[in-house]
Amino acid sequence: MTDALKRLSEEGVAIWLDDLSRQRITSGNLAELIDQQHVVGVTTNPTIFQKAISGGDGYEQQLTDLAARKVTVEEAVRMITTADVRDAADIMRPVFDATDGQDGRVSIEVDPRLAHNTRATVAEAKQLAWLVDRPNTLIKIPATKAGLPAITEVIGLGISVNVTLIFSLERYREVMDAYLAGLEKAKAKGLDLSKIRSVASFFVSRVDTEIDKRIDALGTDEAKAARGKAGLANARLAYEAYEEIFSSDRWSALENAGANKQRPLWASTGVKDKAYKATLYVDDLVAPNTVNTMPEATLQATEETGSITGNTIAGTYQQARADLDAVERLGISYDDVVQLLEDEGVEKFEASWNDLLKSTEAELERLAPSEG
Repeated sequence: MTDALKRLSEEGVAIWLDDLSRQRITSGNLAELIDQQHVVGVTTNPTIFQKAISGGDGYEQQLTDLAARKVTVEEAVRMITTADVRDAADIMRPVFDATDGQDGRVSIEVDPRLAHNTRATVAEAKQLAWLVDRPNTLIKIPATKAGLPAITEVIGLGISVNVTLIFSLERYREVMDAYLAGLEKAKAKGLDLSKIRSVASFFVSRVDTEIDKRIDALGTDEAKAARGKAGLANARLAYEAYEEIFSSDRWSALENAGANKQRPLWASTGVKDKAYKATLYVDDLVAPNTVNTMPEATLQATEETGSITGNTIAGTYQQARADLDAVERLGISYDDVVQLLEDEGVEKFEASWNDLLKSTEAELERLAPSEG
């Protein structure tokens, strides 16, 4: 074992777990991860819930009760997922208190079928915040075009947000702008800006997966030299954009009113290509005031083999631009890749949500009391 997780925390990277299940809550595992592995937050998404609930442990009694009440499948799924998030938030509460609200956060996503509907996303975010009813919740809103005004509206209501499915640098700038606009709305309403928190989930490994696939199709030595570089380059340039926006005059006015910076969160940090080191998207994305949300396998790999050598983003911007330029020169369009990834991201979460609805509906039918 190394002290990599401890060192990562000391470098200003908040370690969050990208997973949640009732089994993890009731077994004491989540509390153990906080205590022993420096985990200070939890992220969920429709795929995580689909795996947890269809995997089964711990949901039978609640499903039996929901079946007895003859609730709709949509209501059942919301009751189950918000119960898990509420319980995880309670376990995380001491971290939330100790960090003055920065960490100890648990994220829950709006229904992914609403990703292209601004008004419905805002309504769902308000409903989720009310249902979970914990100050250390983050409501996840996808960074689609329709999601951007929803982010502004929800932040303006004083609800803390985790913006998800960010792949492009342009969209990331739009996300930060939406956050600042939301803070300005909240300020105009007289809300306490210090209580509003946000992270921007910038996806990493999926960028490499898609670009590497296109590189492999080209098959040239020049193309192969560009493998495995785009994901890191993209994330590093995102951090450059973060530094720029959060040192602007517009930001200073909000900071003086008590606002918190929206931290970059590195998402999709599990390595998909076995040719790469398991901790690639942890070791090489170390910088202050960031979050790295890891699947458990990546968390364990970091603990065992992680190499934390200080800030690995500072001083990399010129090389990062060169790495993305090299991909463009191969005829691989950055804009095409990031748009595809956003579209696929929404589709995958929607498919997981539909699978979750189907499997929950089957359980409700199985457990339905016989008439009479």
